[in-house]
Amino acid sequence: MKVSIITVCYNSSKSICDTIESVLKQNYRNIEYILIDGKSADNTVEIIKKYESIFRANGLEYVWISEKDDGIYDAINKGIKMATGDIVGILNSDDYYYDDHVLFDIVKEFDNQYIDCVYGNIIYIDSKKNDKITRRWVSEQFKTGLFEKSWTPGHPTFYCKKKLYDTYGLYRTDFKIAADVELMYRFLEKHCLKSLYIDRYMVIMRQGGVSNRGIMSTITITKEMQIAINENGGSFNIFKYLFYKCLKIKQFIKKRVAV
Repeated sequence: MKVSIITVCYNSSKSICDTIESVLKQNYRNIEYILIDGKSADNTVEIIKKYESIFRANGLEYVWISEKDDGIYDAINKGIKMATGDIVGILNSDDYYYDDHVLFDIVKEFDNQYIDCVYGNIIYIDSKKNDKITRRWVSEQFKTGLFEKSWTPGHPTFYCKKKLYDTYGLYRTDFKIAADVELMYRFLEKHCLKSLYIDRYMVIMRQGGVSNRGIMSTITITKEMQIAINENGGSFNIFKYLFYKCLKIKQFIKKRVAV
């Protein structure tokens, strides 16, 4: 079973080596690594080029492009359209795999049972504080109604069959932040695709993504989730959603203090 891993990057020279190296070190070797660069102005492209021969020497497929795009979700969609694997996953250019066995464990679950997608847990680190762990995102098995309670799978751990994108669509490019959540809601809640939660850490994620920028991002996410849920046939109650959002933030603060 072939896995296509997509990394979208723009001026990512400070972090992308860790991302690429973590792919290269995976002990599951039937992979295709696709990098979509947004015409970086730093030396990101030079770093990407450097790894071409290294991946080739290891017998691994390595594909990249560098061109202007219309945002991160447009770039991800480009990568999905290029993908030739049976399974597709996204690895952000600020992130890297938790260990060398992540892809092996993912494929094992697809091999052992009939599922459409899997997801797992994430560790957040603060690169400005010597990579101190600031949060451990431990998920749970999906149940109907969880998205309306401000729950979502960790997107960097979300792997699904390529054919699902062909059948149920790609990421919405009119959303600024929540297109990943909208897609997972559409797949899991609307179309009832069979998912599996793997209770293990998959990705180490540096803080500072587009969905982690304070009150304004929370407002944008809430507006976009209202659109996403309503347009996909769900029922969005803003008071219920914000109650669980605040509860989640409160729990996060307590855990962060305890880390």
